[in-house]
Amino acid sequence: MSHAPLRVGVLVSGGGTNLQAILDAVRQGRLPARVVFVGADNAAAKGLERARACGVATFVVPYREILRRFAADPPQAFPPPDFCLAEARARQRLRPGAEDERLDRFLASRAAAEAELLAAMQPYPFDLLVLAGFMRVLTPYFVDRVNAGADPPRIMNIHPALLPAFPGTDGYGDTFRYGCKVAGCTVHFVDYGEDTGPIIGQRAFPIEEGDTLETVRRKGLEQEWRLYPECIRLYAEGRLRTERRVYELPGGRRQERTVVVIAPEPAPRAQGEARDAALDPGALREGGPQR
Repeated sequence: MSHAPLRVGVLVSGGGTNLQAILDAVRQGRLPARVVFVGADNAAAKGLERARACGVATFVVPYREILRRFAADPPQAFPPPDFCLAEARARQRLRPGAEDERLDRFLASRAAAEAELLAAMQPYPFDLLVLAGFMRVLTPYFVDRVNAGADPPRIMNIHPALLPAFPGTDGYGDTFRYGCKVAGCTVHFVDYGEDTGPIIGQRAFPIEEGDTLETVRRKGLEQEWRLYPECIRLYAEGRLRTERRVYELPGGRRQERTVVVIAPEPAPRAQGEARDAALDPGALREGGPQR
């Protein structure tokens, strides 16, 4: 029995080399998926050209213009009617427990942009949303509407460091400047924080004497191009689920963490059935994502 390929949507902000790695893996038959759209937050993103060259639908949601409009006239560019500031504030992990006007403006302005992003994605049904160098922090407003309680979650990101070390926008730079002897990259699901979601896969490489920041970044990208398609393939094969774990620590302390559990590779006949069950909204699950 044949099974439909995983429908993947991709968001980019720049060159789109990870997007290209995904497109190549699909073309070469290494990834049972189909890229159904590529969206960007700016029209100059080269990733859009890569998508068009492969016949993939594209769109642009001009974040900078939306945020400028919001700053100039918040009432005119107010967030969508279904946006709840108190709910977004309670769920966000960018500044846990914070309640101030700056945070509120951030959450509200991003929801305004994210509403347009969701509308642009709506014509293209997808199973998994992949962030391939999308340089925008996603708020609970967007995350909740894409995940919709799914397990595994439906948003995946790649980060240029071995998380949980060095979150943020310059993972390779932070790793190199700290004097680390090993660098790497991480693919994770997206939650309400910045680079804090459950880890799916990682690749590491040594930082050798004579390496520069540029050589570290080049080595890192080479690892990213291998890792991202591999993690998407695990999703396509229905081999990923999340599990809430509780750890007892000295002194009576407890630590809770949502982790990704990877199932063993199934027999060829069972792969399609496992993936279909994972993507079926009506299928029984062992538990929804914990935030």
